[in-house]
Amino acid sequence: MAMDPASITLAALLRQAATTIDRVDAEWLLAHALQKPRSWLFAHADQPVPADVAMRFAGLCARRQAGEPVAYLTGMQGFWTLDLAVSPATLIPRAETELLVELALARIPVDAGARVADLGTGSGAIALAIAKERSRAAVIATDASAAALEVARGNAARNHIANVEFREGDWFAPLAGETFDLIASNPPYIAEGDPHLGEGDLRFEPPTALSSGADGLDALRRIVRDVPSHLVAGGWLLLEHGWDHGAAVRTLLAEAGFVDVEIAQDLEGRDRVSLGRAGC
Repeated sequence: MAMDPASITLAALLRQAATTIDRVDAEWLLAHALQKPRSWLFAHADQPVPADVAMRFAGLCARRQAGEPVAYLTGMQGFWTLDLAVSPATLIPRAETELLVELALARIPVDAGARVADLGTGSGAIALAIAKERSRAAVIATDASAAALEVARGNAARNHIANVEFREGDWFAPLAGETFDLIASNPPYIAEGDPHLGEGDLRFEPPTALSSGADGLDALRRIVRDVPSHLVAGGWLLLEHGWDHGAAVRTLLAEAGFVDVEIAQDLEGRDRVSLGRAGC
């Protein structure tokens, strides 16, 4: 991206960047380089860009052009009403996962001290969104990655959310002997060898947070297999999964004795979350 850092304005710099990367991506990266909110750019479009900022922005644009996700370049991603730090140790929270949060909140009373678990929490997105909206709930979030949990704990502090406890371990391992009113998870569900794993942002995200077995269902099978001893009677299990997994996950839940099993679709009309209630 050629530029004259001595005289270029914000508007001109963004026009140049938009010839090689998405315009909105460029805006986020320039705001990050300036350490300003993205909205600040629009009120200062004619302002000259300091040379050091222009050079830093050029480096970010080059990395974005090579495929690095904007969230990893800026170190931040918005989710629900939260600003979350992310790193290559964590999956980047997606907007479609907010459906899982919505469905969970509909099943957690506002005025009750419910016990909630989030399995494979990553950046803490699901656990923190639920904990923020249900301040009387006690939320426990697990992850096998110590690096991911460090990010998640930082996000809890950053967003001033105190009713979450983070524990290191694989799925239910840190929850021995404990039961919950609701358990939620966005586990890895892409099939190993899926060509999408070699495309776009997925190339940079942790493989263990993305793929799970030949058909993508290994983690989902394990969670459904082990969850009964961790749910109270009538407790809910909510699972995010791939667009083509709805029927398979419904069958897993039904065979495990869950009732009121349903599949919720995302805004694009794709099966996204399956849920069921533990039998009494």
